[in-house]
Amino acid sequence: MATALTDKLSRLVKEMRGQARITESNVQDMLREVRMALLEADVALPVVRDFIARVKEKAMGQEVMGSLSPGQALVGIVSKELAATMGEGVSDINLAAQPPAVILMAGLQGAGKTTTTAKLAKHLIEKRKKKVLTVSGDVYRPAAIEQLKVVTKQAGAEWFPSSPDQKPADIARAALDYARRHFFDVLLVDTAGRLAIDEILMNEIKELHAILKPVETLFVVDAMQGQDAVNTAKAFKEALPLTGIILTKTDGDSRGGAALSVRQITGAPIKFSGTSEKLDGLEVFDAERHAGRILGMGDIVALVEQMASGVNMAEAQKLAAKIKSGDGFDLNDFLSQLQQMKNMGGLSSLLDKLPTQMAAKAGAIDMDKAEKDMKRKEAIILSMTPLERRKPDLIKATRKRRIANGSGVHVQEVNRLLGEFEQMQGMMKKMKGSGMMKMMKRMGGMKGMPKF
Repeated sequence: MATALTDKLSRLVKEMRGQARITESNVQDMLREVRMALLEADVALPVVRDFIARVKEKAMGQEVMGSLSPGQALVGIVSKELAATMGEGVSDINLAAQPPAVILMAGLQGAGKTTTTAKLAKHLIEKRKKKVLTVSGDVYRPAAIEQLKVVTKQAGAEWFPSSPDQKPADIARAALDYARRHFFDVLLVDTAGRLAIDEILMNEIKELHAILKPVETLFVVDAMQGQDAVNTAKAFKEALPLTGIILTKTDGDSRGGAALSVRQITGAPIKFSGTSEKLDGLEVFDAERHAGRILGMGDIVALVEQMASGVNMAEAQKLAAKIKSGDGFDLNDFLSQLQQMKNMGGLSSLLDKLPTQMAAKAGAIDMDKAEKDMKRKEAIILSMTPLERRKPDLIKATRKRRIANGSGVHVQEVNRLLGEFEQMQGMMKKMKGSGMMKMMKRMGGMKGMPKF
């Protein structure tokens, strides 16, 4: 996101290296670059003007402290002001209400409200241990009602039925009554969207708000909208007392303008960001960490959290104990490591959270090719019998041909996988009894990741 801003600031830091003081001249140079990058990122013009004014005020005449270069000091100022523009720190979702706490989801059609409703349900169930009910008030698109039913089930929540022949107000009252009688902690209400703002949509959602009296009214906005997101945000802000924003599709090839614009336009904090199409692809939004990503500093905290959530600690400990006892590393263990990598969101998801320089080096790898290679490896191992996975030495020519046919690859690819497995097996033998075992346990088995 906002790679132009990252590139321009990185180049500016190099140009300013060796200067002893931040001056009006080099500040003006930096501000010109930042202004262009923000406009290219489709940030709203009033937001750009305000941001530039704040950075200029903070930067002028500032002494360079300690070992920092002027470039680094300026990036620090820009990072702090970016975080302030998006809302400093973390704004948690408010559930302080007599159950059920009602959360109203608002936004245009195509912003991802329905999927985000299920993602939020999953988050509340797993992170906040809440009993969640969802309901769709979108009577204009029957497919939306069915979609919410499907994704709600996948999220582990309960779905309240509605149909196109009902009025949204009647659906809301019935769902609220059901949630109260069945002791639900949270009621998530997915509302109708339109391709553009219209009076009917706004009047309808105002009526729903009056009936439900939600503790949270969340504006769901597509991060790829850019400047259009500002106009949408203004319209919803005028119609509803928005309490928070959810940015969707932040993993897409967006210019990043929405993240920097909607917070300032609406005055509502960004509470979550959608990082993938999967139901667990919803992150609590942290402005400082997001600013770090925009500036190419990466988000190491999010990377560690993602890795920790994807690692099966029981499997990691089992593998560590197995190697320590000398039982050996087999293809079942190799497969487990591949699957844990997939559970962490794959290589591209991890790469996105690395600082720019590290990501650039890793970027020399063809990510699409690496992801496909992981899937092929998994298919090859799954085409083996349980005995073959435990005893790879049994896999000779005839078995290799059968495995290749079963996984849809050439025999050469089976040979290559077995070769990589042997290298890894050798590495594991060297680790036996060494200090590496303790490290492996602490890291949750990550040292056993296959090499690509």
